[in-house]
Amino acid sequence: MPWLDILGWAGSALLVVSVMQTRILRLRLLNLAATIALLIFNWGLGIWSMVAMNAVLAALNVFYIAKLQRERRAGSTAYEVLSVDSDDTYLTHFLRRQARDIASFNPGFTGSVASGAAAYLIQHGNETVGIVILRDAGGGDAQVELDYVTPPYRDLSPGEFVYRESNLFARKGFRRVLTPPGMLAPYYARLGFTRDGDHWVLAVRDSSPAA
Repeated sequence: MPWLDILGWAGSALLVVSVMQTRILRLRLLNLAATIALLIFNWGLGIWSMVAMNAVLAALNVFYIAKLQRERRAGSTAYEVLSVDSDDTYLTHFLRRQARDIASFNPGFTGSVASGAAAYLIQHGNETVGIVILRDAGGGDAQVELDYVTPPYRDLSPGEFVYRESNLFARKGFRRVLTPPGMLAPYYARLGFTRDGDHWVLAVRDSSPAA
């Protein structure tokens, strides 16, 4: 049946595209669509071993997508922000290894931590998923020099945790956060930032529990 052949080819193409993804959530969603398409295709052909395999793969994808979404909603327990020295060996290593990807989104970043700036690693368990470098711009403003998240976690919520839940900026006495000027593909609008010229601004809220 022509429609069955089309479905089989489409499912195979989706499967290939899915494994090429670097973002975890996107990979899972595309892989789920591929396994469902291939499940129906093999059902139509009566190849029951492949039906069973794709059913198991689809169920696994649903499980991991649900897990990722739970972590996204529970950022306060999924992530940690760790302060590190500006000359920290691991920080230097991380910046060097991610230099090309960092430059593609933060073309104004020099590649090193400027004097007087503070650096923070965003951790998901034992994995470093991002980094924030900022300096005190005076007047209660925190100027972010670098805001970077590794590709697998860009569909998730580390940025939301840092800016809305971690209370990092309020603890430091800042009243506003200013993002790096000229950052490409910014995601700040959905976090409550407002655009101001070539950068974005967030009014800091104290999110610590009331005493």
